[in-house]
Amino acid sequence: MGYQTIRYERRGYVGMLALARPEKHNAQNPLMWQELAQLGAELLSDPTLRSLVVAGDGPSFSAGIDLIEGLAGIIADFAARPPDEHSLEVGLSVAGTFSWIPKLACPSIAAVQGHAYGAGLQLAIACDFRVFGENADVGLTETRYGILPDMGATVRLPRIVGESRARELILLGEVIDASEALRIGLANRVVPDAEVLEAATELAVRLAGQPPLAVQGARRAIEAAWFSDPDDSFAVAVEAQIRCLESEDFKEAARATAEGRTPEWTGR
Repeated sequence: MGYQTIRYERRGYVGMLALARPEKHNAQNPLMWQELAQLGAELLSDPTLRSLVVAGDGPSFSAGIDLIEGLAGIIADFAARPPDEHSLEVGLSVAGTFSWIPKLACPSIAAVQGHAYGAGLQLAIACDFRVFGENADVGLTETRYGILPDMGATVRLPRIVGESRARELILLGEVIDASEALRIGLANRVVPDAEVLEAATELAVRLAGQPPLAVQGARRAIEAAWFSDPDDSFAVAVEAQIRCLESEDFKEAARATAEGRTPEWTGR
Protein backbone atom coordinates (compact mmCIF):
# COMPACT_ATOMS: atom_id res chain seq x y z
CA MET A 1 0.00 0.00 0.00
CA GLY A 2 1.28 3.46 -0.87
CA TYR A 3 1.92 5.93 1.94
CA GLN A 4 2.96 9.57 1.71
CA THR A 5 4.58 10.14 5.10
CA ILE A 6 5.86 6.69 6.10
CA ARG A 7 7.46 3.66 4.44
CA TYR A 8 7.08 0.03 5.36
CA GLU A 9 8.77 -3.10 4.04
CA ARG A 10 9.43 -6.64 5.16
CA ARG A 11 12.83 -8.27 5.44
CA GLY A 12 11.98 -11.86 6.19
CA TYR A 13 10.32 -11.93 9.60
CA VAL A 14 11.38 -8.33 10.37
CA GLY A 15 9.23 -5.30 9.56
CA MET A 16 10.98 -2.02 8.73
CA LEU A 17 8.94 1.14 9.41
CA ALA A 18 10.42 4.54 8.56
CA LEU A 19 9.02 8.02 9.06
CA ALA A 20 9.45 9.59 5.64
CA ARG A 21 9.41 13.38 5.95
CA PRO A 22 13.17 14.02 6.11
CA GLU A 23 12.80 17.56 4.79
CA LYS A 24 10.72 18.30 7.92
CA HIS A 25 12.97 16.25 10.24
CA ASN A 26 10.14 13.69 10.26
CA ALA A 27 7.84 16.06 12.11
CA GLN A 28 4.49 14.39 12.64
CA ASN A 29 1.33 15.75 11.05
CA PRO A 30 -2.27 14.47 10.95
CA LEU A 31 -1.64 12.52 7.75
CA MET A 32 1.31 10.70 9.34
CA TRP A 33 -0.83 9.81 12.35
CA GLN A 34 -3.54 8.46 10.06
CA GLU A 35 -1.04 6.41 8.09
CA LEU A 36 0.61 5.04 11.23
CA ALA A 37 -2.79 3.99 12.57
CA GLN A 38 -3.65 2.34 9.26
CA LEU A 39 -0.37 0.43 9.18
CA GLY A 40 -0.82 -0.54 12.82
CA ALA A 41 -4.21 -2.11 12.10
CA GLU A 42 -2.58 -4.24 9.41
CA LEU A 43 0.40 -5.32 11.53
CA LEU A 44 -1.76 -6.24 14.51
CA SER A 45 -3.36 -8.93 12.36
CA ASP A 46 -0.10 -10.19 10.82
CA PRO A 47 0.88 -13.48 12.53
CA THR A 48 4.11 -13.77 10.53
CA LEU A 49 5.73 -10.59 11.92
CA ARG A 50 8.35 -11.39 14.56
CA SER A 51 9.97 -8.01 15.17
CA LEU A 52 9.61 -4.39 14.05
CA VAL A 53 12.22 -1.67 13.56
CA VAL A 54 11.00 1.96 13.73
CA ALA A 55 13.36 4.54 12.23
CA GLY A 56 13.36 7.94 10.54
CA ASP A 57 14.58 8.93 7.10
CA GLY A 58 17.42 11.44 7.04
CA PRO A 59 19.49 12.66 9.99
CA SER A 60 16.66 12.85 12.56
CA PHE A 61 14.33 10.31 14.10
CA SER A 62 11.48 12.79 14.61
CA ALA A 63 11.25 16.44 15.60
CA GLY A 64 7.85 15.78 17.18
CA ILE A 65 4.61 17.44 16.17
CA ASP A 66 4.74 19.62 13.07
CA LEU A 67 4.35 23.11 14.56
CA ILE A 68 2.36 24.37 11.59
CA GLU A 69 0.12 21.40 10.87
CA GLY A 70 -0.05 20.35 14.51
CA LEU A 71 0.08 23.19 17.03
CA ALA A 72 -1.21 25.75 14.55
CA GLY A 73 -3.53 23.28 12.83
CA ILE A 74 -5.45 20.34 14.26
CA ILE A 75 -4.51 20.97 17.91
CA ALA A 76 -5.29 24.69 17.65
CA ASP A 77 -8.62 23.88 15.99
CA PHE A 78 -9.47 21.48 18.80
CA ALA A 79 -8.53 24.07 21.45
CA ALA A 80 -10.71 26.68 19.75
CA ARG A 81 -13.85 24.57 20.00
CA PRO A 82 -16.47 25.32 22.66
CA PRO A 83 -15.80 23.36 25.87
CA ASP A 84 -18.75 21.04 25.25
CA GLU A 85 -17.09 19.91 22.00
CA HIS A 86 -13.82 18.86 23.67
CA SER A 87 -14.55 15.17 23.21
CA LEU A 88 -12.37 12.70 25.12
CA GLU A 89 -12.97 10.24 22.29
CA VAL A 90 -11.48 12.64 19.73
CA GLY A 91 -8.52 13.36 22.00
CA LEU A 92 -7.85 9.67 22.55
CA SER A 93 -7.92 8.98 18.82
CA VAL A 94 -4.86 11.20 18.38
CA ALA A 95 -3.19 10.42 21.69
CA GLY A 96 -3.44 6.70 20.96
CA THR A 97 -1.62 6.93 17.62
CA PHE A 98 1.26 4.74 18.84
CA SER A 99 -0.75 2.45 21.13
CA TRP A 100 -0.76 -0.37 18.60
CA ILE A 101 3.01 -0.82 18.89
CA PRO A 102 3.03 -2.28 22.45
CA LYS A 103 0.02 -4.41 21.45
CA LEU A 104 1.88 -6.16 18.65
CA ALA A 105 2.51 -9.86 19.11
CA CYS A 106 6.21 -9.16 18.51
CA PRO A 107 8.84 -6.84 20.06
CA SER A 108 9.79 -3.51 18.50
CA ILE A 109 13.01 -1.48 18.35
CA ALA A 110 13.34 2.28 17.81
CA ALA A 111 16.47 3.36 15.91
CA VAL A 112 16.97 6.88 17.29
CA GLN A 113 19.39 9.10 15.42
CA GLY A 114 19.78 12.88 15.45
CA HIS A 115 17.02 14.01 17.73
CA ALA A 116 13.65 12.83 19.01
CA TYR A 117 11.56 15.53 20.63
CA GLY A 118 8.02 15.48 21.99
CA ALA A 119 5.87 13.07 20.01
CA GLY A 120 9.06 11.72 18.42
CA LEU A 121 10.35 10.50 21.77
CA GLN A 122 6.88 9.25 22.69
CA LEU A 123 6.98 7.09 19.57
CA ALA A 124 10.37 5.72 20.60
CA ILE A 125 9.25 4.84 24.12
CA ALA A 126 6.23 2.98 22.73
CA CYS A 127 8.77 0.43 21.46
CA ASP A 128 10.27 -2.39 23.55
CA PHE A 129 13.87 -1.28 22.89
CA ARG A 130 15.72 1.88 21.86
CA VAL A 131 19.07 2.03 20.06
CA PHE A 132 20.55 5.55 20.15
CA GLY A 133 23.17 7.19 17.99
CA GLU A 134 26.00 8.64 20.08
CA ASN A 135 25.05 12.21 19.13
CA ALA A 136 21.31 11.85 19.63
CA ASP A 137 19.41 14.38 21.74
CA VAL A 138 15.94 13.60 23.07
CA GLY A 139 13.35 15.28 25.24
CA LEU A 140 9.67 15.67 26.02
CA THR A 141 9.44 19.35 25.15
CA GLU A 142 5.64 19.71 25.17
CA THR A 143 5.54 21.99 28.24
CA ARG A 144 7.36 24.66 26.21
CA TYR A 145 4.14 25.02 24.24
CA GLY A 146 1.74 24.94 27.17
CA ILE A 147 0.71 21.31 26.68
CA LEU A 148 1.77 17.94 28.08
CA PRO A 149 2.97 14.68 26.52
CA ASP A 150 -0.26 12.70 26.23
CA MET A 151 0.74 10.07 23.62
CA GLY A 152 1.87 7.49 26.16
CA ALA A 153 4.83 9.12 27.91
CA THR A 154 3.08 9.58 31.27
CA VAL A 155 2.30 5.85 31.33
CA ARG A 156 5.41 4.34 29.75
CA LEU A 157 8.31 6.60 30.75
CA PRO A 158 8.06 6.04 34.54
CA ARG A 159 8.25 2.30 33.89
CA ILE A 160 11.43 2.76 31.86
CA VAL A 161 13.43 5.29 33.89
CA GLY A 162 11.63 5.41 37.23
CA GLU A 163 9.01 7.88 38.42
CA SER A 164 11.36 10.53 39.83
CA ARG A 165 13.43 10.90 36.65
CA ALA A 166 10.31 10.70 34.50
CA ARG A 167 8.81 13.62 36.43
CA GLU A 168 11.89 15.72 35.68
CA LEU A 169 11.83 14.92 31.99
CA ILE A 170 8.08 15.49 31.64
CA LEU A 171 7.56 18.52 33.90
CA LEU A 172 10.74 20.41 33.01
CA GLY A 173 10.83 19.49 29.32
CA GLU A 174 14.51 18.63 29.63
CA VAL A 175 16.57 17.60 26.60
CA ILE A 176 19.22 14.96 27.33
CA ASP A 177 21.98 13.41 25.26
CA ALA A 178 22.58 9.77 24.38
CA SER A 179 25.01 9.11 27.23
CA GLU A 180 22.52 10.33 29.82
CA ALA A 181 19.75 8.35 28.11
CA LEU A 182 21.87 5.22 28.44
CA ARG A 183 22.72 5.98 32.08
CA ILE A 184 19.06 6.25 33.12
CA GLY A 185 17.93 3.28 31.03
CA LEU A 186 16.03 5.20 28.36
CA ALA A 187 18.48 3.90 25.74
CA ASN A 188 19.22 0.19 25.66
CA ARG A 189 22.46 0.79 23.81
CA VAL A 190 24.37 3.62 22.15
CA VAL A 191 26.31 3.14 18.93
CA PRO A 192 28.07 5.40 16.40
CA ASP A 193 25.56 7.48 14.46
CA ALA A 194 26.24 5.69 11.17
CA GLU A 195 25.49 2.31 12.78
CA VAL A 196 22.11 3.02 14.42
CA LEU A 197 19.88 1.35 11.85
CA GLU A 198 22.29 -1.56 11.43
CA ALA A 199 22.42 -2.15 15.19
CA ALA A 200 18.64 -1.91 15.55
CA THR A 201 18.14 -4.31 12.65
CA GLU A 202 20.66 -6.75 14.09
CA LEU A 203 18.74 -6.74 17.38
CA ALA A 204 15.47 -7.21 15.46
CA VAL A 205 16.90 -10.22 13.62
CA ARG A 206 18.04 -11.75 16.93
CA LEU A 207 14.58 -11.24 18.42
CA ALA A 208 12.94 -12.69 15.30
CA GLY A 209 15.04 -15.79 15.81
CA GLN A 210 13.56 -16.41 19.26
CA PRO A 211 10.57 -18.77 19.76
CA PRO A 212 7.54 -16.58 18.90
CA LEU A 213 5.09 -18.03 21.43
CA ALA A 214 7.58 -17.70 24.28
CA VAL A 215 8.34 -14.09 23.32
CA GLN A 216 4.65 -13.22 23.02
CA GLY A 217 3.85 -14.78 26.38
CA ALA A 218 6.78 -13.13 28.15
CA ARG A 219 5.83 -9.69 26.83
CA ARG A 220 2.22 -10.14 27.96
CA ALA A 221 3.38 -11.26 31.40
CA ILE A 222 5.69 -8.24 31.75
CA GLU A 223 2.83 -5.90 30.77
CA ALA A 224 0.50 -7.62 33.26
CA ALA A 225 3.02 -7.06 36.04
CA TRP A 226 2.46 -3.32 35.71
CA PHE A 227 -1.30 -3.25 35.39
CA SER A 228 -2.53 -6.22 37.44
CA ASP A 229 -2.06 -7.51 40.98
CA PRO A 230 0.72 -10.08 41.53
CA ASP A 231 -1.58 -13.11 41.45
CA ASP A 232 -3.12 -12.07 38.14
CA SER A 233 0.36 -11.39 36.72
CA PHE A 234 1.54 -14.86 37.69
CA ALA A 235 -1.58 -16.31 36.07
CA VAL A 236 -0.79 -14.57 32.77
CA ALA A 237 2.73 -16.02 32.82
CA VAL A 238 1.53 -19.52 33.66
CA GLU A 239 -1.19 -19.44 30.99
CA ALA A 240 1.42 -18.38 28.43
CA GLN A 241 3.72 -21.16 29.64
CA ILE A 242 0.98 -23.77 29.21
CA ARG A 243 0.48 -22.59 25.64
CA CYS A 244 4.22 -22.98 25.04
CA LEU A 245 4.29 -26.48 26.52
CA GLU A 246 1.41 -27.54 24.26
CA SER A 247 3.00 -26.06 21.13
CA GLU A 248 4.79 -27.62 18.20
CA ASP A 249 7.69 -25.24 18.94
CA PHE A 250 8.28 -26.92 22.30
CA LYS A 251 8.37 -30.34 20.62
CA GLU A 252 10.76 -28.92 18.01
CA ALA A 253 13.01 -27.60 20.78
CA ALA A 254 13.25 -31.09 22.28
CA ARG A 255 14.03 -32.64 18.90
CA ALA A 256 16.62 -29.99 18.08
CA THR A 257 18.32 -30.43 21.46
CA ALA A 258 18.52 -34.18 20.98
CA GLU A 259 19.88 -33.76 17.44
CA GLY A 260 22.35 -31.02 18.35
CA ARG A 261 20.94 -28.39 15.97
CA THR A 262 19.24 -24.98 16.11
CA PRO A 263 15.44 -25.17 16.45
CA GLU A 264 13.27 -24.02 13.55
CA TRP A 265 10.46 -22.03 15.13
CA THR A 266 7.03 -21.87 13.48
CA GLY A 267 5.02 -20.04 16.11
CA ARG A 268 2.61 -22.96 16.39
